[in-house]
Amino acid sequence: MSTPADQIITALRAGHEELAALVRDLKEDDLLRPSGASEWQVSQVLSHLGSGAEINLASLDAARTGAPGPDGDFNRSVWQRWDAMSPAEHAAGFLAANERLVEAYESLDAETRASLRIDLGFLPEPVDVATAGRFRLSEFALHQWDAEVAFNPFAAVTPEAVSLLLDQVGGMLGWTSRPQELAGREATLLVTLHAPERSYGLRLGEKIELVDAPEQADGELTAPAEAWLRLAAGRLGPAYTPEGVRVTGPLSLDDLRRVFAGF
Repeated sequence: MSTPADQIITALRAGHEELAALVRDLKEDDLLRPSGASEWQVSQVLSHLGSGAEINLASLDAARTGAPGPDGDFNRSVWQRWDAMSPAEHAAGFLAANERLVEAYESLDAETRASLRIDLGFLPEPVDVATAGRFRLSEFALHQWDAEVAFNPFAAVTPEAVSLLLDQVGGMLGWTSRPQELAGREATLLVTLHAPERSYGLRLGEKIELVDAPEQADGELTAPAEAWLRLAAGRLGPAYTPEGVRVTGPLSLDDLRRVFAGF
């Protein structure tokens, strides 16, 4: 029976293979295209994913050997080296670095996947493999979309990642939301999702949070689950909004786009 860690590692491999298939064929001009990430070209998305893979692998290796985890100086040195690379080097470096990270996760046996604790550096306590992998999957899946949408305006976050990340959205709203954009307005929306199906309450006010689905709501947001995931991460611009996204009540979809402006 597969565990959450197994499922996440499988999704990391699937995402890598999909994005690698695209990246291997990219030419210089392709790498300079605007991506789905505001102000980043495709090569810069790959740089971010590649440098992140290096840092994630260093954390994983430290946990496996009992060595101290990477510190801020290590992270800065990685970022500086990647910042100095050319677009072609970003692409090649991403392919190599992310392959190494995924292989390292895949090499963990069942006991290690259950017992290992990894210090990610930005959390108060080390976390298990499933949690560390989920953080990486969240970053990877959204940036995979950033790269792919540069070549396909109908790109979507992969279904495997959506199903594994969907129930974690509430935890990131404190990072991705801007309550000040509401200018004092308050509302509670019923959020109705499909593929997969979910139902929540979205409370908007001085704090933005997910709550239980309300019996009486001020309005409703209906959407494919992957579109909601992208909206919460600031990636549901008008050009990338699929059919089936509807908002009723006192707030518009444009209001929600301003509230969820992303990281």
